Amino acid sequence: MNHPAMSIRIQAACSEVIWVVQLNLMWLVFTLAGGVILGLGPATVAAYTLARRHARNESFQAWGEFWTVYRREFVRGSLLVLPPVVLGTVLVGNYLYFSVLGQDAGGLRIATFVALLALAAVGSYIGPLYTHYELPLWAYIPKASLLALTRPASTVLLMFTLWAIVYATSEMPVLAPLVSIGAWISVNTWLCLRFFEENEARLHSEGNP
Repeated sequence: MNHPAMSIRIQAACSEVIWVVQLNLMWLVFTLAGGVILGLGPATVAAYTLARRHARNESFQAWGEFWTVYRREFVRGSLLVLPPVVLGTVLVGNYLYFSVLGQDAGGLRIATFVALLALAAVGSYIGPLYTHYELPLWAYIPKASLLALTRPASTVLLMFTLWAIVYATSEMPVLAPLVSIGAWISVNTWLCLRFFEENEARLHSEGNP
């Protein structure tokens, strides 16, 4: 066994765990600092921005950069994040309500669940898209919807990753406040950056600018 190589891998793994915990903590602190509703959007955008820089092996001072992006994206971040969050909250409420009604509302419950899955699939692209491409604010949801539909394998992988993180944190609730959001944003960003690179390479090979 190559002990130096194993040691390097262990150190890298520990470093990633520390990063995920730190990202999770920054997201929580700044979301709460904005009273949750006003803090959720800019904190989420800031977390995705730093996750992208981390995935690209950039060096930065985490808390200072998070605060800088949080202030800069306070309005746009809220306009980007809050509409899908509100829609998701409504759908979850409807799903729980239809579940209580039992078999009489079985069709509505299934339809609501499908809508939740579609929202999760589209939403999984929005944060990485926003930090990677400069588009008009209104264009991110249509672009995310197009990616979710045209890259089914990538979308399934993102949904499986989301399910795995949700399942792990539900089985070990102590992990939820420590790593859940940070883990999802980190892995979601890392995967989407690779999907974007593959998509750009494919478009370039087809002669598209």
